[in-house]
Amino acid sequence: MKTIFLLFDSLNRTALGAYGGQIPTPNFDRLAARSAVFDAHYAGSLPCMPARRDMQTGRLNFLHRSWGPLEPFDDSFAGQMKAGGTYSHLVSDHYHYFEDGGATYHTRYNSWDFIRGQESDPWTAMVQPPIERFRNQYHPLQFEDHRNGHRLQGMINRTRIAGKADFPVVKCVDAALDFMRQNANADSWLLQMETFDPHEPFHAPEGYRTEDTGYEGPVLDWPRYKTVDETPEEVRELRANYAALVRLCDDQLGRILDELDATDGWQDTALVMTTDHGFLLSEHDWWAKNRMPFYNEVAHIPLMIHHPQLTRPGQRVGALTQTIDLMPTLLDLHGEAPGPHVRGRSLLPLLDGSAETVREIALYGIFGGAINATDGRHTYFRYPADMEGAPLFEYTLMPAHNRSLFTVEELAPATLHRGFDFTRGAPVLRMPARADAKRSPRQGGFADARTVLYDLTADPQQLSPLEAPDIEALMISAIRTEMAAHEAPTELYDRFDLN
Repeated sequence: MKTIFLLFDSLNRTALGAYGGQIPTPNFDRLAARSAVFDAHYAGSLPCMPARRDMQTGRLNFLHRSWGPLEPFDDSFAGQMKAGGTYSHLVSDHYHYFEDGGATYHTRYNSWDFIRGQESDPWTAMVQPPIERFRNQYHPLQFEDHRNGHRLQGMINRTRIAGKADFPVVKCVDAALDFMRQNANADSWLLQMETFDPHEPFHAPEGYRTEDTGYEGPVLDWPRYKTVDETPEEVRELRANYAALVRLCDDQLGRILDELDATDGWQDTALVMTTDHGFLLSEHDWWAKNRMPFYNEVAHIPLMIHHPQLTRPGQRVGALTQTIDLMPTLLDLHGEAPGPHVRGRSLLPLLDGSAETVREIALYGIFGGAINATDGRHTYFRYPADMEGAPLFEYTLMPAHNRSLFTVEELAPATLHRGFDFTRGAPVLRMPARADAKRSPRQGGFADARTVLYDLTADPQQLSPLEAPDIEALMISAIRTEMAAHEAPTELYDRFDLN
């Protein structure tokens, strides 16, 4: 079997035509026509690298730690494939793989290709950037002038991206096509092609914008993680720029599909396409993710799977699934079985009809935030009564945040904890999770932290919380069961009043 695993970052389900989206996406729709389209697929741990750890390991990790590297005891589909004789290759412009908090992921693959230039990737070296030119060029919301600025580096990087061929997603697909062509006659390989797009900033080449938003100000394509206070024209501008970047992703996906058409690759190649999470584009009066409740715009995500033998054109899958199920699915495609600590389930039985469901509940969230759950019909956001006062600990042997190591002050009170089976006998550091730690969310603390239940059938937009104590009790019971399966730390049961 050959497998292509396509991962787009922050690709909203509602952006795609196959899910009723309003942005023209002919190539995503073209893939959907050849694939099983999953209608109840959800995120797990958020944001970027926590989601990838879920995908690699088949376990939720937000219950134990924040953003960080793969741990020495972690299962990894790429590592297991390499040991079992399936060649794996990563092509990515997702620069978080090459920071402190992601540095152990890419080395699980046999080989990798890192494409530079996305967002604040420290790529372009400019000692004296043209600050005043940038000040005039960019909207005050996204302008930044301090030397270590996240957004300043993004503006500097964009000085080297002139034409369409310079865009990282285009270079990612160039590299993916090179791998496919060089290895067309080989078997037993996995190609993971992932791009940071359509993650913010929503920067696309000329010609991908089609909407007239009425906005006439400087460049505005990088929203802050905050409530909406922009003018209607500014909101439309940000949304239009996201749509342009989705069109670019769709265009580049088409190049891969064209290659499969030209080589009849559909007959011997599986293709899995998904994202890590969605992104609020002013819905619920919010931009982005992490800080606010994880509405379905963030948590309910697209998944399409083509299998040469098992899928049929136009197939829809209504069973509840989530990101941790990708790891055992990718292994299953190559005849590998997951280890005993994997909590995800292979989705292949849903494709051939040998199973109707793989899970009754899906938990999702970010470290330190709510425990969120869905049974496919309801969503439930459960917050601590005291977000800052209730005990919270990080459990890790790899004490790194996304852009920095844990500080000495964070490490000083650490103790060794031996209470988890999934660490395979290794103790882990147990450290109080400091409120000032350099972990997500970094653009302000959690907001609108209310425990609420929604009925997705009666209220698909999650606008009116449901008062239903009997349903809430069932959700709480299912949450406890799933937490136990993941060996959630005991203090979380107190933190969320689940005892």
